[in-house]
Amino acid sequence: MKKIICISIFSLALFNCKNAKEPKAKGHQHPVPKEVASTANKVLSPHTSVMTMIGDAHIHIDYSSPGVRDRIIFGGLLPFDAVWKAGAHMATWIETDKNLSIAGQVLPAGKYGFFVIPTKSEWTLIFNSNWNQHGKDDYKESEDVLRFQVTPKTLDTTKEHLEYSIIKKNDREGEISMAWEKIAVSFPFKVSN
Repeated sequence: MKKIICISIFSLALFNCKNAKEPKAKGHQHPVPKEVASTANKVLSPHTSVMTMIGDAHIHIDYSSPGVRDRIIFGGLLPFDAVWKAGAHMATWIETDKNLSIAGQVLPAGKYGFFVIPTKSEWTLIFNSNWNQHGKDDYKESEDVLRFQVTPKTLDTTKEHLEYSIIKKNDREGEISMAWEKIAVSFPFKVSN
């Protein structure tokens, strides 16, 4: 029993001596803001989504939003003339509960993987029947449901994170746009009966 008491007293004395040697902070102290403290855990390509109603059609886009981070994106990180999953991580998907008319074609109600093939002058936009895939490794052109071309627009300022938008024009028409780095592409659609 004496041995246990001696060990306890020795441990307590050692702990007190250690604390006595550490200098105490002087002056006014502020806690570290949460934004600074969590920077190390920041997600580089956050998962996000956008959705809206166009009349009675519900349209939903789900994607991960990578950042530019001082890189050349189109024609650099993402080569021209190659299929891109239009986001980070899993392929971007677009879902509609009504048929949509896009570029003179009908996209049946459903959920689709969304891919693009960027070039300097014209982009190919693709709706693929396999919406649940990890990008172009699983991509098969034979599963494409709809393809069409659009002309990219150059932005005046850099869009740091990839961003999709669904713009309602009226109860039957809308526009989907994607912007990242210095490029934006968009296309109009109509809700079909």
